[in-house]
Amino acid sequence: MKTILLKNRPKGKPSVSDFEFVEEDVALDITDGEVLLETVYVSVDPYLRGRMNDSKSYVPPFELNKPVQSGIVAKVVASKHNEHKEGDYLSGMLDWKTQQVSTGEGLNKVDPNKAPLSAYLGILGMTGLTAYLGLTEIGKPKAGETLVVSGAAGAVGSVVGQIGKILGLKVIGIAGSDEKVDLLKTKFGFDEGINYNTTEDMTAAIKEAAPDGVDIYFDNVGGPISDAVLFSINRFARIIICGAISVYNNTELPKSVSVQPFLVKNSALMQGFIVSNYAEKFPEAIKQLATWLGEEKLTYSETIVEGFDNIPQAFIDLFDGKNKGKMVVKI
Repeated sequence: MKTILLKNRPKGKPSVSDFEFVEEDVALDITDGEVLLETVYVSVDPYLRGRMNDSKSYVPPFELNKPVQSGIVAKVVASKHNEHKEGDYLSGMLDWKTQQVSTGEGLNKVDPNKAPLSAYLGILGMTGLTAYLGLTEIGKPKAGETLVVSGAAGAVGSVVGQIGKILGLKVIGIAGSDEKVDLLKTKFGFDEGINYNTTEDMTAAIKEAAPDGVDIYFDNVGGPISDAVLFSINRFARIIICGAISVYNNTELPKSVSVQPFLVKNSALMQGFIVSNYAEKFPEAIKQLATWLGEEKLTYSETIVEGFDNIPQAFIDLFDGKNKGKMVVKI
């Protein structure tokens, strides 16, 4: 059995040396009510960086010298559980291990015949739920409004933009390369795209792309890009704070414009959220996402890295924008 432990708390951007690879021969015996799981797909996500710090957050930090956890799809290879039989696939928060024993608590059965297994870590999992619930519950979109999405070519952002189009919005995406901007418009149906790496004046670029102003901003990145959007927000704008990947590795407090004057003069809302805030809405959200996926109103991109030993590097690559859509590791 292979396991990946958190060896050090990263200082700034994580490195592979912050993780420890352990390989051992272990007899994984199961008792009544347990299943033996074999990992198939592992999700790597920016929010995991926050759990590597020893600081208060909405979930406890990872413990040093203990396995890292994330969303995983695993196959049941042996079972003494009433509900989960051998050959089933389960998805949920699990350790970075090639095999592990579980009671099944917190895990959901997924059907490989209805969607690819990796999709249950993406568009039919936390990624899709985050996009749908953040946009609809906080953004409260109305047809004809303008939506700006940062990190738009990423897992969440690409889904947010598509849902925005389904709901009748004008959608502008911000991404880090011309290739990604092209993907936003050709594959995901965004109306406009901005490459922040080649744009000298983001404030002017946003004003040009959104001449009628910004009604909804879905923020995945924070930092200077999000500062620039503030100059275009409309009265009663809604700013949805999903993530801040641009500052996760900062070792000093970032300098930023003061948001209060923008919010006050526009009577605007800025709200952060985590998807579990809306856990009671998960079933209806998954049903809607699956319907749109079946109707081909939604599509998705994945960056699939192969090999258990490549999980840490795949995670680190998120901070260099090496993913298009959802980053998953196939074991």
